Amino acid sequence: MRIISGTHKGKQIKLPPNLKARPTTDQAREGLFNILSNRFDFDKIKIADLFGGTGAISFEFASRGVKEIFCIEIAPAHFRFINKNTKELGFGAIKTFRTNAFNAIQKLPKKHFDLIFADPPFDLPNKSKIIEDVMEASVLNNGILILEHSDKENFNQSTYFIEQRNYGKVCFSFFKDISQ
Repeated sequence: MRIISGTHKGKQIKLPPNLKARPTTDQAREGLFNILSNRFDFDKIKIADLFGGTGAISFEFASRGVKEIFCIEIAPAHFRFINKNTKELGFGAIKTFRTNAFNAIQKLPKKHFDLIFADPPFDLPNKSKIIEDVMEASVLNNGILILEHSDKENFNQSTYFIEQRNYGKVCFSFFKDISQ
């Protein structure tokens, strides 16, 4: 795993064999961040990274200058890995929370985040609950939710759906509450 851009561009992070996460591929991450860099000033936004996994998304945001990142991860080994690398890389912007992402959504500050990224396990049932929970919790500050999922899933029927981007077998669906 490597950081694609920013202050830590090219930094390799070795994944230990005990991590069962599926990190977002470099190609998919690069494509996603190309889109996001045209929509956001990274140094002016607040992020929540649900299902932190390896921390790759949080690390990428921190390297690009995001000042506040909430990284949620329940698995103990993953949580320790993210914390260890956060400290080693000097990413003070990342605040890690070891809890269930669904519980965390309800406790996140209201109208606080410009972007929430969710990369749940591909085999997690009922991923649409993430979309509904985020929107009902009103934690976005006129921002967007991005859900990473397999190409076998489709969320374009959601009331909040705005677009989908595909990178091989990985897709990113974007959601926004347009009633805000």
